[in-house]
Amino acid sequence: MSPWTQGRLRAHPQTRVPGRVPYRQPFVRPDYPDGHMVETNSPVDVDHYLRRIAYTGPTTTDLATLEGLQRAHMTAAAFENLDVFHHKPVTTELSRSLAKVVEGGRGGWCFELNGAFAALLEALGFRVARLGAAVLLAGPNKTVDHLTLEVQLDQPYLVDVGFGDSFIRPLALNDRSIQDGGAGRFQFIDSPEGLTMAVIDDDDLPVPQYRFRRVNLELSDFDAASERLQNDRTLHWSQKPFATRLLDGGPDRVTLLSDRLKIQRSGSVEETPVAPAEWNATLAEWFHMDSPESENPRPTTKESPIK
Repeated sequence: MSPWTQGRLRAHPQTRVPGRVPYRQPFVRPDYPDGHMVETNSPVDVDHYLRRIAYTGPTTTDLATLEGLQRAHMTAAAFENLDVFHHKPVTTELSRSLAKVVEGGRGGWCFELNGAFAALLEALGFRVARLGAAVLLAGPNKTVDHLTLEVQLDQPYLVDVGFGDSFIRPLALNDRSIQDGGAGRFQFIDSPEGLTMAVIDDDDLPVPQYRFRRVNLELSDFDAASERLQNDRTLHWSQKPFATRLLDGGPDRVTLLSDRLKIQRSGSVEETPVAPAEWNATLAEWFHMDSPESENPRPTTKESPIK
């Protein structure tokens, strides 16, 4: 059985040391069938979370499981801006993110998706660090405005379920060669300001996506970024609604923009116009969730960064 859904969805404090990433250490739960290490004091209901993302594979702490969980999460929990677009406050609090993503069947943005996913991974026994990144899609930027994750296995890996159309499998952080990200080619580039994650374009040129330092942060360290991004109404988060997720574990993808539905399958893209009156129904059909408000999306002039 596939560990992800098919096509349309059916109804103790940590010390920060520059250059070294500390992790929360899990505890052994003797009653767990395979005896691997899990957190006994986790706020996550692991079984419920795994059902939410339709993951039925193994839960051992290895690379194959990590990739399966990442793909399943990106299939079931959309990267979307609907709360921010409808002026509904969001926070970085883990309890709020778990309630929204797991209990509410919603998606969210990086602080919610990666925040919740990190807690799930830790509950399963993975060693996770929360990293702050500066998004470079619009050009140079030194302000932390993205949460991404480092997971330690035999070596450290970058994992991200909250950056939209990007890599869908863990990337080896110590590898500077071009890597297969499952949905394109990616590469890490060193700089004095941190490590840049870049996608390799059709001309074999690296296009910077975001830059980060490998220093473990708390979710509360992202409060200022969350407040700024949702309250600045000139930013794309507030301009047009969008939602995007993988299909069947990827790399196929479905993206709902303010005026059209994009379906990427086997390298081809099909676009279908979506009228305002059809938007909420299309959202429900392809993402199995309702818009936070009943009114249709507002027409604006800027486009979402999702392509």
